Amino acid sequence: MSNTIQNVSKNRLLTFNPASGGAASHIQTVLPRWIRRTPLFSPHWETLTTPDDDILSLAWSEDPEQPSAQIKPLFILFHGLEGSFHSPYANGLMYAFAQQGWLSVMMHFRGCNGQPNRLPRAYHSGETSDPRYFLEQIHQRFPSNYKMATGVSLGGNMLANYLAEFAEQPLVDSATIISAPFDLRDSSNRINQGASRIYQAYLLHSLKQNVYRKLGTLRQAIPITQSLIRQLKTLQEFDDLITAPLHGFCDAQDYYQRCSAISKLGQIRLPTLILHAQDDPFMTDAVIPNQPLPETINYQLLKHGGHVGFLSGTLLKPRFWLEEMLPLYYREQPRVS
Repeated sequence: MSNTIQNVSKNRLLTFNPASGGAASHIQTVLPRWIRRTPLFSPHWETLTTPDDDILSLAWSEDPEQPSAQIKPLFILFHGLEGSFHSPYANGLMYAFAQQGWLSVMMHFRGCNGQPNRLPRAYHSGETSDPRYFLEQIHQRFPSNYKMATGVSLGGNMLANYLAEFAEQPLVDSATIISAPFDLRDSSNRINQGASRIYQAYLLHSLKQNVYRKLGTLRQAIPITQSLIRQLKTLQEFDDLITAPLHGFCDAQDYYQRCSAISKLGQIRLPTLILHAQDDPFMTDAVIPNQPLPETINYQLLKHGGHVGFLSGTLLKPRFWLEEMLPLYYREQPRVS
């Protein structure tokens, strides 16, 4: 099959019809959290120690040391802001690929596994050193297996940065980026408007709780107090007070400018599928590429889907479209590359 015919065939899978009666962006965004309150499976957990003696928590679909796991292609997932294995899309996608014969694994960013990490350091949309170390370990353990990396939301912007930075040797064979805030400043402004402020409040509460849990550790690096944290009202204020100074940026605007992946997409050489929804309540058209993209990038702007929603079917019988579509999109991939 020629590449052109194969691409046309794959793109037919990317037609998304939202759930009847549930096309509204906020329904698409919120409903998955209500439908799937418990994970679809119990993962195999592993702790990876980083070069600076911190910890990364890995969730696997099965014990990766089992002989049966050694020959499988790998589905590698990077979650979104304050996400974890318990996020509906995370365990859902891992389970969907595992059901199709893949070995699934998700790396939790520092402090996102429910326990504070050891060092005065966290994660952000442009932090690629931990993912690089993680992928190096995966590549050493599975050097010949096909590997597809997927980044969701913040993890998607991070993955785009990673693919541009390590274009010559990405250590994966293909990638998928879902609902990524490629323009961080614009997305920060958007989530502070209208009904989207509900999502901001939810995320900010989670971020604050994590900071409270490791306040003593963070004070080793930046001057923060409980009073200053309580006063934070927006994600941009959080990035100004904590994210930026903790990771070497001047302020939130400096962080947004340097870590937004929108200007780096042209550097990606890996076959990459990018999915955005026009009605994503976290973003505006600023995240949509307006420059020609490499032929290796398959960019799809869907009319509906909300933010990492993409529910099809009906409201009474909703279906998780991403979990049905992505394994089919990648079904031709070999067990050994």
